[in-house]
Amino acid sequence: MENEKKPSAAGRKTWPAGERPRERLFHSGPGTLTDAELLAILLRTGTRTKNALEVAHLVLESARTLRELGRASPCSLMRLAGIGRVKAAEIIAALEIGRRVQAADDDDYPVVRTPQDVARRMIPALRDREHEVFIVLILDAKNGLRREVEVSRGTLTASLVHPREVFRAAIEWLAASIIAVHNHPSGNPEPSREDLEITRQLAETGKVVGIPLHDHIIVAGSRYTSLAERGLVS
Repeated sequence: MENEKKPSAAGRKTWPAGERPRERLFHSGPGTLTDAELLAILLRTGTRTKNALEVAHLVLESARTLRELGRASPCSLMRLAGIGRVKAAEIIAALEIGRRVQAADDDDYPVVRTPQDVARRMIPALRDREHEVFIVLILDAKNGLRREVEVSRGTLTASLVHPREVFRAAIEWLAASIIAVHNHPSGNPEPSREDLEITRQLAETGKVVGIPLHDHIIVAGSRYTSLAERGLVS
């Protein structure tokens, strides 16, 4: 059951009109608003006893930062007073849009030249994931990034992937070459024994099917490791 309740008139008028977040956004721009004020605009309404800004402060106090809020699950958000299914979904959707905007490139098919190019795109998309995710970057003949394909989602500590899933996606999307990317929720970007083994298998399979593996990049928080830079992709 939703725990969002229609706010009272008093709850809606606890600050002067000129100081309300929405009015300030239009008058002074979004950069002048605090995290809580931006969240209050997203929430729109509060509860019978708290306005939207007060609810926003409570949400941020529970999460501490917007980054932590971005990791929250729908269930954890719904345990907070004033946050029901609808508001939880809207918060999660808004933060996911922010991640995708940060990861997006201005070019339709950005050229991938270095591991740094991959890291710049994939770190915002993967650093807050609680489980390992294995993604294949589909490249064209000019190393233009055509598509990102998620081929596996694992447990808290492991992503289960097999070369057949990787190259099924590569063949389906007519890849000229590929780059493998996965995250380590532990925050440690060092490759595991399993990471080294799957890299070897992918490189060998790529030679057989004629779709070379350029790199395997591990994202951990804001750091990354390129196995190609370490000479582990051949």
